[in-house]
Amino acid sequence: MNPIRKRRLWLLALLLLAAAAAATLITKALQENLTYLHTPTEVKTGKVPAARFRLGGVVCEGSVQRTSGTLAVNFAVTDRVRQVPVHFEKILPDMFKEGTSVIATGRMQGDTFVAEEVLAKHDETYMPKEVADAMAKGIAMHTKSCGAR
Repeated sequence: MNPIRKRRLWLLALLLLAAAAAATLITKALQENLTYLHTPTEVKTGKVPAARFRLGGVVCEGSVQRTSGTLAVNFAVTDRVRQVPVHFEKILPDMFKEGTSVIATGRMQGDTFVAEEVLAKHDETYMPKEVADAMAKGIAMHTKSCGAR
């Protein structure tokens, strides 16, 4: 094998190795930043990861409790089948109110979801398809509302 061809072969092998390493690092970084959307029913049945995830549903009527003198607020999110208590300590979006759709990002601590971010939707037609489907399925199967845990 002539020296130029051997050098090209080594260069090609090095280039492929660098591309494989870059692809591995990119894939790992993307997997660490993924946050899956789950419903309260999935949370209550233990089908959620211990890591950070998104909780989607509707804010239960009568569940919003603000702590005076702080930004802390507690409320419950439901999929019309089950509900999960949520604790949040930042400024809530303007559109946040009881009965609106929300997506909260955070982690479970005991039985409470501690949110790092809360997004409020203007109505249920703007809800992610997964949450809307889960809620429709839950309404068809159960008649429980925010009073049920």
